Amino acid sequence: MTETSATDDHKEVFDEIPPARSAKNSKFDRSIVEGPLGAAVWKIAWPTMLTNAIAGMQGMVDHVLVGNLVGFKANAAIGVSFQIFLVVIVFISSLFTGMSVLVARFAGAHDEARVNRTVYQAFLTAVFIAVGIMAPVGYFLAPILLDLVNADPGVKAEALPFLRITFVFSFGLLIYFMTSGALRSAGDARTPMALGIAMTLLNLVFNVILIRGLGPIPAFGTSGAAIGTSLATGSVGIFAIYKMWSGGWVVGFPRGEGWGPDWSVIRSLFKFGLPTGIQGIAMNVGGVLMLSFIGSLAQSAAAQAAFAISYTQLFSLVTWTSVGLMGAAAAVVGQNIGAGHPDRANKAVGVAARYGIAGSAFLGIFYFFFPQQLLAIFGMTDPEAVTIGIQLLRILAFSGLFISVALTYTGGLQGSGDTKSPLYISIISQVVIPLGICFLIREFGHLEPIHIWLAILSGHITRCLLSVTIFRRGKWRNISVDIDRTRG
Repeated sequence: MTETSATDDHKEVFDEIPPARSAKNSKFDRSIVEGPLGAAVWKIAWPTMLTNAIAGMQGMVDHVLVGNLVGFKANAAIGVSFQIFLVVIVFISSLFTGMSVLVARFAGAHDEARVNRTVYQAFLTAVFIAVGIMAPVGYFLAPILLDLVNADPGVKAEALPFLRITFVFSFGLLIYFMTSGALRSAGDARTPMALGIAMTLLNLVFNVILIRGLGPIPAFGTSGAAIGTSLATGSVGIFAIYKMWSGGWVVGFPRGEGWGPDWSVIRSLFKFGLPTGIQGIAMNVGGVLMLSFIGSLAQSAAAQAAFAISYTQLFSLVTWTSVGLMGAAAAVVGQNIGAGHPDRANKAVGVAARYGIAGSAFLGIFYFFFPQQLLAIFGMTDPEAVTIGIQLLRILAFSGLFISVALTYTGGLQGSGDTKSPLYISIISQVVIPLGICFLIREFGHLEPIHIWLAILSGHITRCLLSVTIFRRGKWRNISVDIDRTRG
């Protein structure tokens, strides 16, 4: 694996455009680049962690409701559908990583005009992809995608309408991701938190009504979870567009520059974002193939349900908070590099990693000592599924320590503009190693659930070691980030 190209390929010569405002009069929060470092990281981290934990609760709401009202096959259906949807959504939202890299740098340099120019072009791209690509393609390919993961026939019957609804109405979710990333990179992590809380509350209300029915509204079952989530994300997305149009946030749509696409900015979005998108595809294709291994087990339905609850939902408390820290690390690193403080950026990642370890250790206590009680919350009472779920949760209690550190260092690399190194690391640690272990055991022995769970742990350990090692090499310090003056 060669990492030097991650720096060299991102160097460019750019035009010089004076910042829109001086540091003294900047609308951006200067404490991120000037105040105490621990407080600067925590200012972005805690609302982001809470936001992602709350966003993760939406999936838990779906699972708790359908698990108790429909059955464990509905849990498996949502888990399988969500894993497939992630493959697409992570790639599509990769342009928001490119946006975040640019916004953080320009905010650190007090350049409001370039911040808003970048955000608007990300918005245009998101609209085109959601409406013109994801909706029609996702609808027609949904049956084929479910066949790829060897979904049980009963699971597939529940999953197909859920997956189609999720694809067709993905617009609101994309806008929420874009808005949250832009605000966080500009130093405002509290507004995304408020949006996330509102979206989760709306999701809870809609899903309770639509899954079980209320008065004249019929019960939609598993499909009701998809409809409710789409209504919640769509409502928040429309509100976010209004706020960016009216100029009520630290980021917004530019004035007096035209409303059409600016290809120079869009190229930069994909230049820095595509490696993250490919990384996301690699990781989530790995996840889909892992589901295929799970589907090949003798107890496939029980194992898929255990995976959906233990890994996709309960472990999301670790991953979503760690992803929050990853976003915080990226924002603080990007702004400090933009302000000319690379040493401060370097220290910020270590601070974020310590927060991550503390949070994962706390959650790991519950995974290890109270797994059956956690599974019962989701209505999981099938003895075989419970046994497998307990086994997985106890392994994840240790896995969380490694993934939290890996993700914070990934954020440091991405915030600096090095989006290629995390791609290489993810292919090795999240695809080659875990899937390779499962393949070899299946070919030369008898694959059991415990083998798959240990393969996941091995991948997380590898990702942690590689991420820390690459970041500490320090080649990210020399990466140039900017956009051209002229429109393509």
